[in-house]
Amino acid sequence: MTTLDSTVIDTPAGPLSVLAGPTGAVRAAGFTAEPAALVPLLHPSLRGDLRDRADLGPVTAAVRAYLAGDLGAIDAVEVEQHTDGVFLAHAWQVLRDVKPGEPVTYTAFAGLAGRPAAVRAAAAACARNAAALFVPCHRVLRTDGTLGGYRWGLDVKKWLLGHEGRLTAS
Repeated sequence: MTTLDSTVIDTPAGPLSVLAGPTGAVRAAGFTAEPAALVPLLHPSLRGDLRDRADLGPVTAAVRAYLAGDLGAIDAVEVEQHTDGVFLAHAWQVLRDVKPGEPVTYTAFAGLAGRPAAVRAAAAACARNAAALFVPCHRVLRTDGTLGGYRWGLDVKKWLLGHEGRLTAS
């Protein structure tokens, strides 16, 4: 069975757990102190035994740089998610292109993903995203511009959007 390296990084929004595969690609990330809580979010083909690490090298460095103000640092981190659907994989890649400080609505996200009428599918891509922060579904808002849901809580989503908004406004 595959071994996944796991770590917990302290952030102002709360603990961020990260699971990385053998190549160092992020397979899951979320604002929880329990890395094992991320395993059910993974496609079965990407699951494995967890091995605690104090540091995940470039992944940890990218998160720290993001927190320090280099909002693009997380963009360079490789992400490995798997789905049986073509749209989800494409939508996750499109999410990685949404710029910090420039959130989009689900309707706009669906359009960016090439399926403007597929607003529910766009929302499902956010809901099924296992690699929070690295695939920034927090940058998607309801059509009326309000926050909407976020797996890790609205306080975390507000903090992330506020962090990015403060830094891009200056």
